[in-house]
Amino acid sequence: MPPSDSSQTLESELLLLANKVADAGRQIGLPYTAVSADISSPRPMCDDEGQPFAETVFRWIDPELQYWKDRMFALRSTLVHATRTCAEPFYYSNGKIGSWRRNAALVAANDPEQYKAANIHAAIVSPVYLPGGVISAVVWASDEDIDLTDIFAAEAGHLHALALKFIATYHDARALGPQAPAVYLTRREIQCLKWAAAGKTDAEIATIMDISVPTVRFHITNSATKLGVAGKARAIQRASTLGYIGHE
Repeated sequence: MPPSDSSQTLESELLLLANKVADAGRQIGLPYTAVSADISSPRPMCDDEGQPFAETVFRWIDPELQYWKDRMFALRSTLVHATRTCAEPFYYSNGKIGSWRRNAALVAANDPEQYKAANIHAAIVSPVYLPGGVISAVVWASDEDIDLTDIFAAEAGHLHALALKFIATYHDARALGPQAPAVYLTRREIQCLKWAAAGKTDAEIATIMDISVPTVRFHITNSATKLGVAGKARAIQRASTLGYIGHE
């Protein structure tokens, strides 16, 4: 079956955005680009013919470092690790890491020795957090010493918006994101899941909420059914990625 006009349009937009991402970096002195649609997955971002963008549109500082083929890269890279601590753009420059605000977890994730080993002297990173708990990232880097303080202040907003559009379009084009309408949970279902996530047993939840144990189990089972998963643990995990369970 030939591709539909809508899929062709989406692929054209995706390629256009990929080139815009690369051009945006070059214009501010960060000509090397690395991308990941999901830092938990070793699969590279590819065009509609299956060619990695890292081989066609983007290039990296060390041409021998084919990070998109290395299944362990995301676990070793300090850049990737830092995206797990910060949902906003950040930069590395002059041995230090910073963002729009003070972020203790981001600073703690900084490892200048790793940057030196990878010959990264300056970089701006845009983490992209998507529905379903997926973390993606776009990295613009240079092998030259650049003070990025003013550049980051002027360009980070634009780069972040561009990264978000590129990554989101890729997920749409590959049908990687949620395909169904949002799930609605009741207040009671959310309460039961929150207490369960806090480690409370069904009996303890029943006492806290002043309802019966069978009612607690009904709410948890019902929420799991709505979320399309089986079991309490999966219901908690899924509800958490959808923003129903916070840190309270």
